[in-house]
Amino acid sequence: MSVRATIVAAGGANFGSLREACRRAGVETEVSADPSRIRSATHVLLPGVGAAAQAMRALRAHGLDRVLATLTQPVLGICLGMQLLFEHSAEGDTECLGLLPGRVQRLPAAPRWPHMGWNTLHARAAHPLLASLERDAWFYFVHGYAAADGVDAIATSDHGGRFAAFAAREHVHGVQFHPEKSAAAGRRLLQNFFSLA
Repeated sequence: MSVRATIVAAGGANFGSLREACRRAGVETEVSADPSRIRSATHVLLPGVGAAAQAMRALRAHGLDRVLATLTQPVLGICLGMQLLFEHSAEGDTECLGLLPGRVQRLPAAPRWPHMGWNTLHARAAHPLLASLERDAWFYFVHGYAAADGVDAIATSDHGGRFAAFAAREHVHGVQFHPEKSAAAGRRLLQNFFSLA
């Protein structure tokens, strides 16, 4: 299968580092806010940094909230992009995309806030995105909010409590960590994502 991957350009994100990580995973990507380009992609990545309310305003301003709701190809939300996949974020009392059920809450203040650094995953189910990953693989996190450990959580992590580090339902996937900053484990996860049909 020929992969045509598009990174959704809405809100603040380091598109350069994500594009380079995808390139290292063997896939060239484009960055676009054009609905037709996003719809025609075989794989869609939704990154995000900053605040949920600002990111949702940017998506709505381009009509991309409606576009994302109609996609059937594999979608991968990264960090804030993962949080936007859920119904609601406590950050700014923000209504999100609702592609995954559940709410995003502020992480506890202890042991420190925000959660910044390397952490491992606790996989509760096998999933193609986790294929060939070491059981104790480390991933890089930078976030102050996270989705609760819910029914769609494939893997969790701990920081003052358990939260969903990787969630998936049908074609929609979200990772709270940054695969583009997670060395070999992140590269493998991106390769696994691009292998999804």
